[in-house]
Amino acid sequence: MTGTPNSHDATSERSTLPLMLAGFCAFYNLFVTQPILPLLGRIFHASKAGVSLTITAATFGVAIAAPFAGVLSDRMGRRKVIVWAAFALSLTTILSATASNLPWLVFWRFLQGLATPGVFGVTVAYINDEWPPRRAASAVGAYVSGTILGGFSGRMVSGLVAEFLPWQWIFLIVGVSSLAMTAMIARGLPPQRGFVATTRTSIWKPALAHFRNRRLLATFVSGFCILFSMIALFTYATFHLAEAPFLLSPGQLGGIFCVYLFGAVATPIAGRAIDKHGHRPVVLLATVLGTLGALVSLVPTIPAILLGLTLGSCGVFIAHSAAVSHVGVVADQAKALAVGIYVSFYYTGGSFGSTGPAWIWDAYGWPGCVALLVAIQAVLAATAWWGWRAQPSVTPQAR
Repeated sequence: MTGTPNSHDATSERSTLPLMLAGFCAFYNLFVTQPILPLLGRIFHASKAGVSLTITAATFGVAIAAPFAGVLSDRMGRRKVIVWAAFALSLTTILSATASNLPWLVFWRFLQGLATPGVFGVTVAYINDEWPPRRAASAVGAYVSGTILGGFSGRMVSGLVAEFLPWQWIFLIVGVSSLAMTAMIARGLPPQRGFVATTRTSIWKPALAHFRNRRLLATFVSGFCILFSMIALFTYATFHLAEAPFLLSPGQLGGIFCVYLFGAVATPIAGRAIDKHGHRPVVLLATVLGTLGALVSLVPTIPAILLGLTLGSCGVFIAHSAAVSHVGVVADQAKALAVGIYVSFYYTGGSFGSTGPAWIWDAYGWPGCVALLVAIQAVLAATAWWGWRAQPSVTPQAR
């Protein structure tokens, strides 16, 4: 049937905008407190470790829910789960504005995290179902570009609103605009053609099979390192720039996330490079960028720190594009569950990256955090280089 491939390709083209909106919506909400952490510390009289829990709670919620979102989508369908998860994410964002103290804000942020995998991980599985294999990495790259734009916009809106209005308005504005995007996602996502429902009742057997897959396990560990690097870099750079001699305001701190836009440009290029050169060379290039960015940020000027953040964020998003598309390549069954486990490791890394470096900050300041970031990049490079390598095929000898 000659018409099937053409219709599949046409569906892929029409789906680009709602897929990017799905990625935008997830990251628009998820890291919205990052540029206002110093402000929240003053409002709630909390330590750096305390207010960083608003990041940790959200990423930990993602880590818990990610595998189960994949299983749910295996049974109900990707499209339905994406739409309802986007709605739940928007609603919990609005409810965050009702928090009367830091524990309540952390609670609502945790619920936001629980809703996120239904958008994030399931959309990647949707791409693997609906896109031709030769276009899958490029499609994931375009989707990740949406997540980058969403991450930038949420942080920028947060910082700007905090300059002029009480902090509760951040969650109201972000939540209501997310509801509007959810309506566009629901209207724009086309019906599924490649999805086949499963009646699997347990995730444990296929999950154990994934953990026995050496290349998949190495990719999961890589995901941990990738988001650890991103969250640690930007969370503690925010504290660094809020203190003397820089003393940046919340609006200015939100503005530093403009460096995400460079990641939006780099990620589709990375997708094409993966298609052409493979996953391992691309992720090694990403670790070089991440290491260089961390070291450049030691120069005590705002332009140098911004350059370091730019290089670091490009490295993280390139590495993430390589890792998440690698999952689709090496998982031979239950691909949505494999993506869900990857997302769980990825966001567990983010949880550790937000609160874990606090004691290093207290003891060694920003240079100590940079040293930790360089070490994590080395672990990522080693894991991807040796762990992602395909096993050599064995040719039986003639008897």
